[in-house]
Amino acid sequence: MINMYDFKGHPKKSGGDVLLARLHNPKLVAGVVGHVVDHLNGSYSAVFTLLWEGSAQVQVLLVQPGEAVTVLRRLNIEQPDRIYFKSIFHSRSLSETTICNVYVHPSQQPLCNYTGVRTGEPWFCYKPKTLSCDARFLHANGGFQQNLMANEEKLFQRGVNMKVSIQASGPASVTVLAKKEGQPQVQNSSMNSGPSGYYYQGLWRALDGTTVRQFNPAAISQCLKGKAVHMFGDSTMRQWFEYLNAVLPDLKNFNLHGPVGAGPYLACDYARNILVTYRCHGPPIRFRTLSTSELRYIANELDELTGGTNTVVALSIWAHFGTFPMEVYIRRLQSIRRAVVRLLNRAPGTLVIIRTGNPRALDLYIALTNSDWYSIQCDRLLKAMFKGLNVRLVDAWGMTVAYRLPHNIHPQPPIIKNMIDVILSYTCPQKGS
Repeated sequence: MINMYDFKGHPKKSGGDVLLARLHNPKLVAGVVGHVVDHLNGSYSAVFTLLWEGSAQVQVLLVQPGEAVTVLRRLNIEQPDRIYFKSIFHSRSLSETTICNVYVHPSQQPLCNYTGVRTGEPWFCYKPKTLSCDARFLHANGGFQQNLMANEEKLFQRGVNMKVSIQASGPASVTVLAKKEGQPQVQNSSMNSGPSGYYYQGLWRALDGTTVRQFNPAAISQCLKGKAVHMFGDSTMRQWFEYLNAVLPDLKNFNLHGPVGAGPYLACDYARNILVTYRCHGPPIRFRTLSTSELRYIANELDELTGGTNTVVALSIWAHFGTFPMEVYIRRLQSIRRAVVRLLNRAPGTLVIIRTGNPRALDLYIALTNSDWYSIQCDRLLKAMFKGLNVRLVDAWGMTVAYRLPHNIHPQPPIIKNMIDVILSYTCPQKGS
């Protein structure tokens, strides 16, 4: 049981606080995420699945209080353009820069409409004064406007009311006894509220029936032999490309002359016929300046794939939507889902893997633009959107919360290694499993 109090020590009467809970054993490098139940009266329950014998310690983290969530929800409705973008228009010796976004304030200034023809995804820029809309050349992150009311900044203090460990009033550990003979084995689906897996001795063990194997570089090369792996999404997906590119000595990068961090990236192992690609998703994307020709929606890219039994598709999209109303994210997932259905209909043997979001370190700026509260909503929507489809999930949220390392937008190498082992276990399942 978790009971919340306000800053003056008075019991809270309402719910809505963002809490994370995990059960862990540092010596065993074991950990599992807990399921937090909000009773809407200032009290919460954290429910844990007991998955290893011996000591297990409870840790509860206040990510953000409900009062901060109220502010974030208001900002996303009233100020969805507080992060803004810009486009550079160029023709011969003339250049102009204008503001772009999903939402633009009504004004007398004409607009350029770049809404996706096939996806219906809205995107607008203010029209340059002299150049035409066709002269759009570069996309870039524009900036951020912090429009908090008086005293609201106090709700976003790291170490005070944001990412703060809640101390137990009594013992914070339990002893897990050995499983009794005949006791049923816990089975959970990663699409449900129970844990999708847990760590033991630093290795991820799935609870959906998947046998997660550990892959060294030679085993990775053998698994991916003859396969094309196409990765689409944000920088958390780029981490997977970078991992494979770093550990496989015969995987050679081709320089496609894209900006560092944004790509696109392509690497090949000719001897084993392995192709690995990465491409960032379309706007809103807060990467560095990149060519508008590289602003491609994932749905459109999926429609260009042939697919088949030697094709692996990995998707991750969540981190760049944190300032918008949730319908913007829902619309994006719907267009991707339709494209995944089309891909699986024409090439049922294609392996589609979807990576969820993960918690991150928070400061005031990050909390206002990419809060864990928003990412939790994205995580639930993502799982609901793809439930029932023949896709595999990498539960980055659970894998990050359950591990002993601090939260980071880009999870640290041990977590990435475990994620890669999961996707390779999907790609090359153990015979008989």
